[in-house]
Amino acid sequence: MIMLNHHTNKLLLFISAFLLVSCDKLLEIPEPKNSLTTEKVFNNETQAKGAMAGVLTQMINSSAYGSFSAGLSSQLGRTSADELDNVLNPGDNYYRNALTAQDGQSNGIWNSAYQTIYGANGVIEGIAESKSPLLGEKLRKELTAEAKFIRAFCYFYLVNTYGDVPLVLTINLAKNTNIERTPTTKVYEQIVTDLKDAANILPADYASGNGERIRANKWAAKALLARVYLYTGNYGDAILEATDVIGQTSLYQLELVDLNKVFLKNSSESIWQLQQNTQVDFSGNAVPEAIYLMPSPLHTGVSSDLSPNLLRAFDEGDLRKAAWIDSTDFVSGSNMVHARFVYKYKTGLHNKVVNAEAPEYYMVLRLAEMYLVRGEARVLNGPISTGIEDLNVLRRRAGVDPLPTSLGKEEALAAVAKERQAELFGEWAHRWFDLKRTGKAEAVLSAIPAKQPWRGNYQLLYPIPKEELERNHFLKQNPNY
Repeated sequence: MIMLNHHTNKLLLFISAFLLVSCDKLLEIPEPKNSLTTEKVFNNETQAKGAMAGVLTQMINSSAYGSFSAGLSSQLGRTSADELDNVLNPGDNYYRNALTAQDGQSNGIWNSAYQTIYGANGVIEGIAESKSPLLGEKLRKELTAEAKFIRAFCYFYLVNTYGDVPLVLTINLAKNTNIERTPTTKVYEQIVTDLKDAANILPADYASGNGERIRANKWAAKALLARVYLYTGNYGDAILEATDVIGQTSLYQLELVDLNKVFLKNSSESIWQLQQNTQVDFSGNAVPEAIYLMPSPLHTGVSSDLSPNLLRAFDEGDLRKAAWIDSTDFVSGSNMVHARFVYKYKTGLHNKVVNAEAPEYYMVLRLAEMYLVRGEARVLNGPISTGIEDLNVLRRRAGVDPLPTSLGKEEALAAVAKERQAELFGEWAHRWFDLKRTGKAEAVLSAIPAKQPWRGNYQLLYPIPKEELERNHFLKQNPNY
């Protein structure tokens, strides 16, 4: 947990109250432009830092099943994609791709993302309006840049989950009342603008997190920008941004010896992590998502099973499968069930300790993804052989044979998809988003027995929360819900 003094802790109570406004007021948060916001919370550097810390704390310390940034995006992404089989609730509509407007678990993605956006907007506006001479110009710029990074991160998950979404860039009530959905292309333009601003201003080190990789820096902004460029088809710039991050060898190195070290806090592969509060009873020193990922007891507890589609992504002897997948045997009814589960984090319900040092932080951005982003962009932008070499960096690290650089474009793209599956499985809905953005979702998902009959590609976007539509008649539901 980020350590703050007594006065800042009291300020965080205000910030937390601001962020945790009831979800039914999500787009109607009253304008907090008053003396408390500008003159108190942003009166000096310690207090302004505390405000930003409050936004980050809210992102990770919500229930994993209640916040997009504490595990909900990962969980629903695994379930909607093809990463799970024999789930504990086979009637789950996310697993069956049979969603209706009444399926509300994904509402947590919408609600928590907009709560975080409001917190980021509050920091941006509060700093801009503060006239305090105790708040230095350098910190003003850096905290504003960090808030823009957080805002861009939230909008990336919103547009990839719901499509067009309201673009909220202020805490001004008059501007946010009855706001319409903004086209995805326009939201992406704002994401790129925010990330460029962040990359230009944020420091290149981790001094703001006291050396821990828990605060976004220049390279985190560039890493997310590389991903955004890949998603939007700007392959040349995706290559440039990913290359910039990969080139920071004094900060970032792939873990070549022991893959079990990749997800440790401040690992050499981590670009940005979220730090959990170890005093929370339900998760203790575990990453909140890991509480749900692993069975308890570890090898005899109940778990969903990883799918054949995922397991086929690993070549024989792939060290990622050995290090990042474990199994459990448990009795269900009269049957003995053998299930495989994601084991990237090693601390879960079975061994968590309240108020103990955290061995792992929640990994958000890591170096391996940059090789995958650059590799795919190079395959699409040419020359293909250089993209294959990026894939081979990860394959050699995983202990499997490199791919021939003579692969054709379609073969190379299939190799990219398989490598992304093997490297990023279970993380942050990567597989779910990959299937959708590459146009492979219907072909892959409709072949899974539990997802038949295929009800239509409208299922690839989640429904807008019903309460939002009832409150704001300018919002329109996604088609067919």
